[in-house]
Amino acid sequence: MKKIIVAPDSFKGSLSAKQVADIISVEIMASNPGCAVVKMPIADGGEGSVEAIIAATGGRIEEASVLSPDGRKITAGFGITTNGQAVIEMAQSSGITRQIGLHPMTSSTYGFGQLILSALESGPESGLGLEQGLWPWPRLEPGPELEPELESGPRLGLGLGPEPEPESGPDLGPGLGPESGPILRLRDFFLCIGGSATTDGGCGMAAALGVKFLDSRGDCFVPCGATLERVSRIDMSGIDKRVLASDFTVMCDVDNPLYGPSGAAYIYAPQKGADPAQVQALDRGLRHLGDVFAQTFGSDYANIPGAGAAGGLGFGCMAMLNARLESGIDAILDLCEFDKHLAGSDLIITGEGRLDAQSFSGKVLSGILRRAGDVPVVSICGACDAEESLLNLLREHGLTFFEASKGISVEESLRNPEKYLKRAATEVMVSSAQGINL
Repeated sequence: MKKIIVAPDSFKGSLSAKQVADIISVEIMASNPGCAVVKMPIADGGEGSVEAIIAATGGRIEEASVLSPDGRKITAGFGITTNGQAVIEMAQSSGITRQIGLHPMTSSTYGFGQLILSALESGPESGLGLEQGLWPWPRLEPGPELEPELESGPRLGLGLGPEPEPESGPDLGPGLGPESGPILRLRDFFLCIGGSATTDGGCGMAAALGVKFLDSRGDCFVPCGATLERVSRIDMSGIDKRVLASDFTVMCDVDNPLYGPSGAAYIYAPQKGADPAQVQALDRGLRHLGDVFAQTFGSDYANIPGAGAAGGLGFGCMAMLNARLESGIDAILDLCEFDKHLAGSDLIITGEGRLDAQSFSGKVLSGILRRAGDVPVVSICGACDAEESLLNLLREHGLTFFEASKGISVEESLRNPEKYLKRAATEVMVSSAQGINL
């Protein structure tokens, strides 16, 4: 074989996508030294996407100080590709693993917005980050303390006296003015929104970017899941002007609407710690948010497939960033120029920790199979839970799979993942050389 693409997902809990790609590539070169190996660690838009994309495309990862879903200051990273595209993973800032405990009613995407702001400040020659550790307005929590907090909040909005002078928008940066030179700031964003802790409809993110949410008294606040029903008006006039000059693509592989039986709250909030009563309250809040936005701006994004992704962040990105929702795996394969590398390839080796029915629905394997054409595809999995009938069907469509944990316990394979992945990769190359199943 002259050219092999190695494009695995991570083996969650044991090896990153980059580690998997490195191990498989070493085994390929050991058995076929003259082979050209294209290492392309892949993710599907969830946790680990930034690392995988930057490893595949080149570029760098920068860090910023942001707020966690539960309001603590944390450090989160975002990627900048060699082509000048920003890759931002919400799991880094607002993911379920970035908070202490579960907070289904109050967790916020504010840190995700801060991460976008930090990327807006960065560019091919800069390493700027954002230091911001305070909410700009009171973060309303449910309970009897609400009224005193409202009394002390800023009084903004129509009907409350003279409107404040609008704040001047931030400098749009080089390349966006009337006498601009080359663009030096990031304006092309890929947002990975898997692994969220939140159900705030993206309001926290939007607030960090300058969108104002006002209650019935005209007081500004940062809505969380518990307080979405208190949103009376949405004022977009203060949004960071650089957002308006940027292009946002959201990597999303679910088709849930914002609210309803198949919406963000009912389907995903229980995984984030919500009990049945909280699920109903979150759903009411998301429905109210969608209604307020539609009444204010005349656009209804609530029922667009994917609006309910990441606790309604899909809705927030479409409504307030004018973002496009695209298949996560397809967007990442495009970023990695998969189709270009496919030309002249003799084999594609992919892999993931567990091969099951979900592997063929919006995941890495499904995306690669759609694009592989006549090139054989091999999947190395940590463990296989797919039914034999499904595997037989996939074999008919050119997929061969190798199970790294075959003949051993899952516990043993997790203790020594490198050892058993190397063994499986060697089996792939032996089978390839013998023309077996490939």
